[in-house]
Amino acid sequence: MIKAIAILTAITLIPALELRASIPVGIFNSDIQGTLSWPMVAVICIIANIILGWIVFAIMGPAFTFIRRWGWFERTIWPILEKTQHKIHPYVEKYGEFGVALFIGIPLPGSGVYTGAFGSYLLGLDKRKFAIANVIGVLIAAVAVTALCLAILHGAVGDDSLWAKLFLKQKH
Repeated sequence: MIKAIAILTAITLIPALELRASIPVGIFNSDIQGTLSWPMVAVICIIANIILGWIVFAIMGPAFTFIRRWGWFERTIWPILEKTQHKIHPYVEKYGEFGVALFIGIPLPGSGVYTGAFGSYLLGLDKRKFAIANVIGVLIAAVAVTALCLAILHGAVGDDSLWAKLFLKQKH
């Protein structure tokens, strides 16, 4: 069981994959399937993804403080980031954590907790609002991915569909 949890957590930590990949691996991998039920897979991946988002957001401050020590970054990149932050800040105030939550939750390439945390930090979203957005977004993504996986697993998606071909091993 520890090995299955470690595998799911490791996949969840991979940028651009996160629980969008770890939940399908947990549900469709026969080794993990025999060890963990699909609800346990979902819970493990959700917890790992939420914690990941909080850690990435917390690291942003020290990382940018370190990077800003380099003159070229401070002179060329940081002013662009600050200008963008000031332009977008009214929208962040208007839509706040719900806009970030939707961005994190939509299971598409380029979205997720890494980019959500990075963008939230650059846009000046405070830690509390990001924490809420992160939890809501991860839950949205988890529900969408888990529902799709269960639909495939229980035959709601045809054997010849793209989804089945991507996630299921075809028997010859």
